[in-house]
Amino acid sequence: MHGEAAVALLRAMGHSGTVPGAILAPQLPEALANLRKALETQADLPSPAQTEAPEDDDAQRDNAPPPVTLRMRAVPLIDMVESAIARGSDLMWERG
Repeated sequence: MHGEAAVALLRAMGHSGTVPGAILAPQLPEALANLRKALETQADLPSPAQTEAPEDDDAQRDNAPPPVTLRMRAVPLIDMVESAIARGSDLMWERG
């Protein structure tokens, strides 16, 4: 996960969104709860990294794929956090 979408999800977890960064194992359950709570209200919003459909061509805009939502972007992160919790591991990230 890269860019603005990653930072938005990190912030939803209660982290500052700094890169590189980490959330320690004992803090992960609370971070996951924060993320799920944020997704209750923001999940169907377009992801911050979503590109806009062209405005000058109605046919292109009508045929554009549906926007990627924050909920869709969160799925792999939720899986990683759940896996880290199960293993008692920290969650770390860096700019890729």
